[in-house]
Amino acid sequence: MIPVDKLQALERRLTEIDALMCDNQVAQDSKRVQELNRERSRILPSVQAFVRWRQLEQQIREDKEALNDPELGELAREELPELEQALEALEQELKVLLLPHDPADDKNTILEIRGGAGGEEAALFAADLFRMYARYAEQRGWKVELLTSSEASAGGYKEVIALISGDRVFSQLKLEAGVHRVQRVPETEAQGRVHTSTATVAVLPEAEDVELEIDEKDLRYDIAHASGPGGQSVNTSNSAVQITHLPTGMVVKCQDERSLLKNKQRALKVLKSRLLDIERQKQADAIRDERRGMVGAGDRSEKIRTYNFPQNRLTDHRIGLTLYKLDRVVQGDLDELLTAVASWHQAERLRSQEARS
Repeated sequence: MIPVDKLQALERRLTEIDALMCDNQVAQDSKRVQELNRERSRILPSVQAFVRWRQLEQQIREDKEALNDPELGELAREELPELEQALEALEQELKVLLLPHDPADDKNTILEIRGGAGGEEAALFAADLFRMYARYAEQRGWKVELLTSSEASAGGYKEVIALISGDRVFSQLKLEAGVHRVQRVPETEAQGRVHTSTATVAVLPEAEDVELEIDEKDLRYDIAHASGPGGQSVNTSNSAVQITHLPTGMVVKCQDERSLLKNKQRALKVLKSRLLDIERQKQADAIRDERRGMVGAGDRSEKIRTYNFPQNRLTDHRIGLTLYKLDRVVQGDLDELLTAVASWHQAERLRSQEARS
């Protein structure tokens, strides 16, 4: 059975939010309006599904009452199995909708991609992955801001870090974290042999200043000339910033902007998001049962996906999904893939919750 009391409470809350948003004083507070809109968007699907559930329940009761009616009994007998099946499916949908909400789902995302095993080919693959996510973001109407990058001498990226801003970005991309493997023939391969390389993807919720305060005494700043591939100087001013977080030893470097201040701000943004992610992982470890079904939220060393270019094949190893449209996926056509992974993840969370209850 579904938690009717909880759904009724959500229904009342939706009514309260609608009333608040009609209040002139609230309407003048843009931050408050934004918060209310986000909350409304979160609970609206559950309330709408609950309304449909009540309608189905009512229809089923009426059909059962009509079973002995000489005129309506036959029609009711034909309708009941279909209605009961629809009700069962709707109850399953409601259970998924009522799973605990991750506050980070509404956040913008720090996307970090690094070339892994495979040398120059790994750096080229890292660049391909970045373009793939950037094109997907463009299709979704999200904004992509390059924070810092380190180019490889033969092209591609040793490392690229970007901020992706938009509606529920983290919820859409968080399961992309992990090791991505590519199988293809490099341009430099004279024999036509297929090589295997990897790149790692990290997906971090953007840290807000109110969430994480860093003591300046815990930071060491190093300033240097910015450099490009091969070490050549890209400008003549001391603008590259390297920040070391002394308690953890974490190092972040940013050099893409000519402004020292902008590079410092970007490096701090990345550092805060990484530190916030560490705190999230500690919380995840403390409630491991709830997180057991999540992939990418913890161990990023696990290979999650293979991109086989000769066969135009993509395989997600977590869910056993294979798509023969890799050419479209790398152009940003990710909807089918991300929807399938999200559905699998929801099912795993639901199983975990039902096992505990």
